Amino acid sequence: MVWFFVALLAALGLVVLRIYFKLRTVHKSRAETWDEQIIGRLRSQGYAPFNDYRVDFFLALPDEAACQAARSRLEPEFTVDVKELENDSELGCSLHATKTMRLVVPDVQEISRRLTALANELKGRYDGWAA
Repeated sequence: MVWFFVALLAALGLVVLRIYFKLRTVHKSRAETWDEQIIGRLRSQGYAPFNDYRVDFFLALPDEAACQAARSRLEPEFTVDVKELENDSELGCSLHATKTMRLVVPDVQEISRRLTALANELKGRYDGWAA
């Protein structure tokens, strides 16, 4: 009888682990589908997948020092300009990074991941992109 309960607990543990990893995968894919949705919408409006477009990426950062640190990491791959934000008490600067590129989902997702990590490292926020 004890072996039955041990086997039952082991099976239950495996089910819980499987559910956990499935939910984690679903959460990751939801975060990345935003880029796919935007690119799909742009393509339906006539954007060709093999043409280069000017793509603007936006970060909100706490201060000028964070902006300079981000600028040093992004240039020369991106053209960068910085403006002060007047209506945000926590994040005082907006960093605008521009790059000419093709609108390919994996490429845009990789840049979004990189900029999210950079913004988090500098105590800021990645605000997305536009083309």
